[in-house]
Amino acid sequence: MSFGDRINQFDVWLLDRVFQPFADRLPERVPAMAVGMSFQLGAIMLSAASIIAMIVIGHMALSDAMFNVLVWCLGLAFYVGINRVRPMVRPGHMNPLRVMLAGMRPLSIPFAIYALYQGATAPPHFEIALWFNSLANIIFVAGIYLISCEVRPPGHRQTSRVRFGRMQEQGSL
Repeated sequence: MSFGDRINQFDVWLLDRVFQPFADRLPERVPAMAVGMSFQLGAIMLSAASIIAMIVIGHMALSDAMFNVLVWCLGLAFYVGINRVRPMVRPGHMNPLRVMLAGMRPLSIPFAIYALYQGATAPPHFEIALWFNSLANIIFVAGIYLISCEVRPPGHRQTSRVRFGRMQEQGSL
């Protein structure tokens, strides 16, 4: 098995075993797509806060921040693009974003890990800005996985929930 196949296998495992069960347990009025898009918007806002913090604190001139601003614009374009294809995601049908984002999901994980490393090893005067960036990357990863989850029809959602450490059927509460 090649390295690429192992990465794809890990991506499918993470999507099906971690994020899909979480998405299935969300209330019907709060679909995983909405939560994922909120996470994406939050990542954009935290990334902007990181860039602004670097400029305001005075450790980066506006001309030096242009690369970061351009990367932020790419994030914004990604959000707008996903928002435009959002009507294609329908309950009971295959989520087209699952296939469309198959390359983006596993690629976002090393960037988030590196951002965490940067935040943890940052000099004190860069620390707050880099932690905003780390949080933005983590939220981006969670959001991209949530918007890739299958949307189950309303009647097929899991109806049990945990109460006092054991599973109980919703009708017997």
